[in-house]
Amino acid sequence: MGDFFTTAALAIAIAGFVVGVVVGLTGMGGGALMTPALIFLGSALGLKLSTASIVTADLTAAAVYKTGGAVVHKREGEPNLRLAMWLIIGSIPTALLGPHLVKALTDSPAQLEHVLKMSIGFALLIAAATYAFRLYLNLLRVRRGFHPDDNPRIRPLPTLLVGALGGLLVGVTSVGSGSVIMIALLMLYPGLSAVKLVGTDLVQAVPLVLAAAISNIAIHGLNLELTIPLIVGSVPGTIIGSYLAPRVPQSYIRRGIVVVLTMSGVALLDKAGWAPLGAGEDETHPVLIAVIGLVVLLLMPIVWGFIRKSQGLPMFGSPTIAQLEDPSYRPGLIGMKKVDES
Repeated sequence: MGDFFTTAALAIAIAGFVVGVVVGLTGMGGGALMTPALIFLGSALGLKLSTASIVTADLTAAAVYKTGGAVVHKREGEPNLRLAMWLIIGSIPTALLGPHLVKALTDSPAQLEHVLKMSIGFALLIAAATYAFRLYLNLLRVRRGFHPDDNPRIRPLPTLLVGALGGLLVGVTSVGSGSVIMIALLMLYPGLSAVKLVGTDLVQAVPLVLAAAISNIAIHGLNLELTIPLIVGSVPGTIIGSYLAPRVPQSYIRRGIVVVLTMSGVALLDKAGWAPLGAGEDETHPVLIAVIGLVVLLLMPIVWGFIRKSQGLPMFGSPTIAQLEDPSYRPGLIGMKKVDES
């Protein structure tokens, strides 16, 4: 039992708590934040944690804390259960298959480590891009008029394909259940309200991450010294974050997540020795990573301004990012007057 009361266990629990708070606040970034956080934390503390064991622990913890959120949404009648069902049918087989596929295509632990770090690095960059794209889709909905349709006609084949792609991505990297699938749902079912989107995504994510966790445990085993502190920290963090969510302006947090995901993705690709970045395994260029993060931070408002301008809006003003992320916002309630960007 002494292994569960060490400095490393405390650090893992604190990391889980911080990420859990962010997940509770924003509904995004579970695997996308937790997995790289544990990879870099393990390196900083000198822990011999394989990327496969980190992915497995993250998925196991996610299956626990996402179940609570799904139960709450189910009680409130928010998810579209038919839509969630089709996503689950598509995602569970590929979530189970993904880890076995990676294992079969790698012939050594070192190669497995390299492939997983590369896969997670690219998945993080995709997750960051999906957030920006989601804002753009919300802007289009506002400009073209939002016609709510919380019970749309289900399109089985494309929904199954979305679930299959999301399941494969989550099974291999633990990233994507709340980012890639969410953006695909926005594109397929633009009439779904934000509350329905989040509820549906959360309900389908529980069996998805559970299947991915089971498959990874079967292959790599489960490191309890990592998983237990992670659950101990992430569960209360998620609860507290959910409680604070209505009281905290999320737009700044979400933009911060985009910067962090971009920097983490580049850092992992660098660490894995990706040719355009890495000088070798486990070597990184911290200055380059910091510069990339700064560039993303400075360019985001400018790029967003030009996107707004392409839609016939002033570069800054209403609808703000905060308004676009507000489930209750309707363009008819706020005109085209300029307000401070928030």
